[in-house]
Amino acid sequence: MGGCVSTNSRGFGRKKRARKTFSDHVSAFQHSSSAPNRIFANGKSRSSCIYTQQGRKGINQDAMIVWEDFMAEDVTFCGVFDGHGPHGHLVARKVRDTLPVKLFSYLDSYESKKNRSGACICGNVESGLDSGDGEEEKPELLWREAFLKSYKSMDKELKSHPNLDCFCSGSTAVTIVKQGSNLFVGSIGDSRAIMATKDINDSLVAVQLTVDLKPDLPREAERIKRCRGRVFALQDEPEVHRVWLPFDDAPGLAMARAFGDFCLKEYGVISIPEVSHRVLTERDQFIVLASDGIWDVLSNEQVIEIVSLAPTRASAARLLVDSAAREWKSKYPTSKMDDCAVVCLFLDGKMDSESDNEEHGFSSTLQSNAGESDDGQNPEPYLQRNATVRSSEEHSGGLRREQNDIVLETKGETSLGATEDQNWSGLEGVTRVNSLVQLPRFSEEQPRT
Repeated sequence: MGGCVSTNSRGFGRKKRARKTFSDHVSAFQHSSSAPNRIFANGKSRSSCIYTQQGRKGINQDAMIVWEDFMAEDVTFCGVFDGHGPHGHLVARKVRDTLPVKLFSYLDSYESKKNRSGACICGNVESGLDSGDGEEEKPELLWREAFLKSYKSMDKELKSHPNLDCFCSGSTAVTIVKQGSNLFVGSIGDSRAIMATKDINDSLVAVQLTVDLKPDLPREAERIKRCRGRVFALQDEPEVHRVWLPFDDAPGLAMARAFGDFCLKEYGVISIPEVSHRVLTERDQFIVLASDGIWDVLSNEQVIEIVSLAPTRASAARLLVDSAAREWKSKYPTSKMDDCAVVCLFLDGKMDSESDNEEHGFSSTLQSNAGESDDGQNPEPYLQRNATVRSSEEHSGGLRREQNDIVLETKGETSLGATEDQNWSGLEGVTRVNSLVQLPRFSEEQPRT
């Protein structure tokens, strides 16, 4: 947005410098597989490290992104997305690639409307923005609206996507935008963001930035029941409340808000994010975004400790995933480990020296050891299934499901199909918690309009 993008109020009223507008950036990034300062595979950036690892339930359905210089210098976008259902990995990747651009586009549209009055998006949060009609509009209100509109547009695009079936598949999202000392957070589902900050004794403490939006929250359960959805837990997992259709014991979604999952959108599941804002201080050290594969086995305090004790900052995300993997084996030896995805953003903007990274086996360049993803980009690395891992048949005395899901190419898009098992069930085999139990009996039919 030209010279109007600033992290302090002194930018107001300045003469615009001749440089690219939001529209220029949007058109350049929207169809680009290599946007500058954007990473989504295991590796590090100037101020962050990210890492994902496939669990033992099939294809890695987690996705993540860090986009530095997002809109302008000193603005960083981070996100973690945890897919679920037969096409969950495709939904998560689609949201990862599209949601930041939608946020970008909304702010571009706002800038276009306000250009004549010389208003700015950014600025000191203490200063209001002239909305053009004599009213003051604060940046946090603008960002809240940007998150709400972007999430709504994202869900609408998923619903109308011609080659991506999101009827019984979906994704969580935990997203942050750091703009100078301002932090804006938007989230749906049970992926979580926390921050490490120093208390008065200079000890690191964990501050949870988001709420796990699960069906057992009273306000979420009330909304779902008001829309005729049902909320209850199964006998063999009484601690996990799920969302069920009013006329069928399916799909059993373990979250109250998500992208996709259109079979439940008429029954109380929504994609409206919880949005918050806070002003960062010098005591705030780093932020961790992660999928529930981390939070199911590690507390906020444990996560903070692991990251702070990492031998190098570049290794922090990987170390956290490795620690979670060990905890899965220790706490739930008969369960299948969930996928894990982690973003660690260091608020002082500093990372390790190249020599430190090489000493500990980390490269400053992105890893791309797999083929092309569904969008033509290099996907995040994933682990091949280990042949020594015991099958569900060995665990459950005969109950076994073949891994027969295949990827189908259609007009440049990728979709997931099942060659035999049309009655997909998320609980077959031995697992601790799955986001879905089973697909509705009418899931193969077109939803009513």
